[in-house]
Amino acid sequence: MKKWLLGCFSFFLISHCFANQTELEVIQRNSNQNELKIFDNRFRIDYQVDEITLLFFREKGTPAVILVRPDGSKIYATESLRDTSIQWFDDETYDIVKIKKPMPGPWQAIGKILPESKLMILSDIELHVDALPPLLFKGETIKVTGRLTNGGNPIEEGLFRDLVTLNVDFVSTNNKEYFNFGAKPVPIAELMDDGKGYDERPGDGVFTGEFELNFASGEWQPEYEVRTPILRRSLVKDPIIVEQSPISFAFTEAAEGEEHHHLAINVNTEKVKADSLIYQGTIYYPNGETQVFNLEAQDKVVRELKLVNYDWGVYEVELTLFGSNINGREFVAKVDKQEFEIDKPIEKVPEQDKPIVPEINLEPELPPEPELDVEKIIFWAVVGNVFILLFGFIVIRVFIQKKPLLGGLMNKLKKNKKDEKEQKVAHSEQKSDSSDEILNLSMPDE
Repeated sequence: MKKWLLGCFSFFLISHCFANQTELEVIQRNSNQNELKIFDNRFRIDYQVDEITLLFFREKGTPAVILVRPDGSKIYATESLRDTSIQWFDDETYDIVKIKKPMPGPWQAIGKILPESKLMILSDIELHVDALPPLLFKGETIKVTGRLTNGGNPIEEGLFRDLVTLNVDFVSTNNKEYFNFGAKPVPIAELMDDGKGYDERPGDGVFTGEFELNFASGEWQPEYEVRTPILRRSLVKDPIIVEQSPISFAFTEAAEGEEHHHLAINVNTEKVKADSLIYQGTIYYPNGETQVFNLEAQDKVVRELKLVNYDWGVYEVELTLFGSNINGREFVAKVDKQEFEIDKPIEKVPEQDKPIVPEINLEPELPPEPELDVEKIIFWAVVGNVFILLFGFIVIRVFIQKKPLLGGLMNKLKKNKKDEKEQKVAHSEQKSDSSDEILNLSMPDE
C-alpha cells in the first residue's frame, strides 16, 4: 500500500433498504462525488441508515480505534465478541467496522487516525467483467479485465481498491459430451489493482490480468468474485467452450539409412487461419540434445518438421502457436508436449553355413531313479535298534531301578574274575592230587 495513500482516512458507508432515492440524497447532501469532509474525527449518521460500514486508516502498529456513539457510550474492537450487530476487522494499518441499526447523530473516532481524512458513501457496489472471447483453445493465454463501480460510477478511492482482490474460477458444467465432465473447479487467477504482474496501471480501478487455459477442454462456466474483509461481490457468466488444440500431429519414422524422422503438423482450418500460424518450439532428442525451431507463417494446411535420426529412444516436441482464429482474434496457445518413441532394434543372429537342427524330444526327460543299497539299509537298521535298546536299558537302570550305571557291572566283573581264580586253584590242586595217586600205584622195589 503506497505511502501517499496512507495519508487518507476513509469512511465507507453501505446503506441497505433505503425507502427511496430522496433518503440517499439526504446522506449525500453535502457531496458532489459521494464524499463528505469530516473534522476532528467526527461524522454524522442520519436516521434513515439501516447498516453502515466504516473503514479507518491509522498509523502502522497503533491500537484499533475506539468509536463513540452520540450518547457517549464507546465501542471497542472486542465488542463484536458480545454484540452480534457489530463486526470488527482490524489490521496493522486499518480497521473495518460494520454496524447494524447505528444510533443516529454525531459520532467520533478516537485513535492514531491519519490526517486529511474524508468520508465516502457507497450506495451500490457492482462488479463488471469483460466478456471472454467466444472461441477459446486449450493452452491459450487470455486477458481478463474487471471494474468496481459505486452507483454506476467508477470507485476512485485508492485506499479502498488496495483492499480488494478479484478471483477468477472456472466451474465445469458437467456436460457428458465434453472431456471436463466431473472435473473439479479450477482457480484461474487472483487479480489486484496494484500495477504488478499483469495489471496495467496501479490504482486506476481496473483489475487486469492474464491466465492460461492449461486444463481439460470442454464446457466451463466462469465465476468472478471480489473479496474484502467485509465485502463480497460475485458474478457468474454464461458457459463457454474451451476447444482442443487446433492442430494435430502425424509422426513418420525414418527408414533404414535415412537421416531424419518426419513430423506432419495438420491445421484445423475450421477453427484457425492456416496462413496466420507461426510455430515456435523445442525438440528434445533421446541422446540429451535439444533443437529450437521456428516455422514462419505459410498458406499450407500441413507443415512438416524434420527430426534428426538419433536412433532409438523417445523424441519430445514442445510447441507454441501464434495466429488468428476464424473470427479474426489473435491468440497465443501452448500445445501439450508430444512424445514419439522409437523401439530399440532387435539384434540379428549370424547365419551358420550348415545349420544344425537339434533333435526335439517331445517326451519330457525324467530324472534317473536312485539305486537302493540294501546292505546299508540293513546295517543302519541294526545300529538303530541297538541304540534304542541301549538307551532303554540306561533309562530303566538309572531312573527306574535307581542303581548306578557301571557299579554293579564292575562288581560282577570282579566276582567273575575271583571265581575264575578259585576255579584255577581248585583245578591245580586236583591235578596235583591225581598225580600223587598215580605215583602211589607204582610197584615198590624189592
